Formats: sequence, C-alpha cells, structure tokens
Amino acid sequence: MLGTFGGALEARQIEAGGGRLTADVTGEVETEEGVLVIRRIHVAMRLTSPEDTRPTIDRVHGVYAMRCPLYRTLHRAIALSSSVELIEPSDARSIP
Repeated sequence: MLGTFGGALEARQIEAGGGRLTADVTGEVETEEGVLVIRRIHVAMRLTSPEDTRPTIDRVHGVYAMRCPLYRTLHRAIALSSSVELIEPSDARSIP
C-alpha cells in the first residue's frame, strides 16, 4: 500500500522517495477456533512535504487503495485502513 501511495504521489510531482514517505503498520489478531487470524491492518503513513501539497495528498489518499494490488487482493478478507500525516519539511528530522 505504501508503494502504491508513493507512486501515485510521485505521478503528481509530490516527492515521496528518499525517506520522505514512511509508515508504521499495525495488525489486529483474533483467535478463531484456536487459530490466530489477522482481522485488521492499519497503515499509518507519514509524508514530509510542504503544507500546500495537502489537498493533492488528501485526494490521492482517498482513491489510491483500489489501485493497490495488495489492497485489492485482501480487502474482502481483512479490514485494511490507512492514514497519512503531513510533516512540514522544517519540522522533519534530517532527510537523506
């Protein structure tokens, strides 16, 4: 999902490479008949980009999932969600 989102941003001239786009992924597991089953996955993304790119980032975030092979494969079996936090470049730690 991260790669698809990043690619969609890059297609719109918003830089996502070089450590600008990162994510933490959290999964929720339940037991079903004694077997661990993944029920929910959340991808919390962070993007270092100027505030004026927010409208485009939000628009891309609203539509990218159905273009993602992973999401399209799993979304009927596992609840997949994502969020994106925008970090101003001046607030970011050093980016290589």
